[in-house]
Formats: sequence, C-alpha cells, structure tokens
Amino acid sequence: MDGYILIARIVAVYGRDGFLRLNSFSDFPDRFKKLKTVSVEFYASFKQLKVEKVKYEGQDILMKFEKFDTDKDVEVLVGKDVYIPESEIVNLPANTYFIHDLIGSRVIFKGVELGTIEDVMVLPANDVYVIRKEGKEVLVPAVSEFIESFSAEEKLMLLSENFPGYDDED
Repeated sequence: MDGYILIARIVAVYGRDGFLRLNSFSDFPDRFKKLKTVSVEFYASFKQLKVEKVKYEGQDILMKFEKFDTDKDVEVLVGKDVYIPESEIVNLPANTYFIHDLIGSRVIFKGVELGTIEDVMVLPANDVYVIRKEGKEVLVPAVSEFIESFSAEEKLMLLSENFPGYDDED
C-alpha cells in the first residue's frame, strides 16, 4: 500500500488477555516499544489501532491493542499485516537498505541484466538476494565486494567485477 511500510505479520493469539504474537520484518525490534499506533489492512483499507503494550519473549514480539482485551477479541487479527506510515521509517546507516527498496530492482552485471530481485533471504552470515529472469535464478550474497552500487530511487543494482557466481552459459 502506498504511503505505508510493512513491519510485521500477526501470527497467533498469545494467552487470554488480548496479546498477539508478531513475526517482525524489521531489523529494528526495539522500534515496536516506541509505537503508539499501527495500521492493519481490513478489506483493502487500513484500520488504525492504538498500541497498549509491547513485550518481548525471546525473539518474539508480543503486542496488545487498546479495546482488544481477550483472546476472542483478537482472533480476527491473526494473519493480518502490520504497517506504519512511511514518515515513521527508521533512518538507516549508509549502504543499508530496506528489503522493500530492494525487491523489484533490476540487477546488472557486466552490462547484462541478470533479472529482478524477487526475494531477500535473511541468513546468519549475510543476506542473499534472489534474482530471477525467465525461470533462471541467481543468488547474490549481499556483501559490499559484490555490489558496485544500488539506487533505491531507480530500483537498480550494479554488481561489481568481483561477483564470481554468474555464468551466462547455464
């Protein structure tokens, strides 16, 4: 949805007092404690919900909304995506990008378009960009030695000469 950024998905009811378990899509889990409101999509429009309380249980984020006080009240929210306005986006360090900025970007290596970034696998060592074109898939580790430049505005990534993993004979 234009003007909004996806930050989490509600995956389950937690307990009986209106808490929900969230699957975070943010690299900044502390951001959830600072949220006053979030938007949840209902029937192609957004409903704004006031955040009453946020707790952490290991890697899980637990959130409770005002006026949702029982497990029955929150069942309708399971499976919904949680958004914030773009104006509340976290400022990133240099050469760091949001996944939504990367998805849909064209990738060029030695003047040849490899395809479009369709997914980003978040792995312990480093992220990996999943690039697809005409049924072919190329995996590019998200490390600085392989990325010459990226423009979120142009949705364009240029790979450096150091990138070893592509053979156009495949």
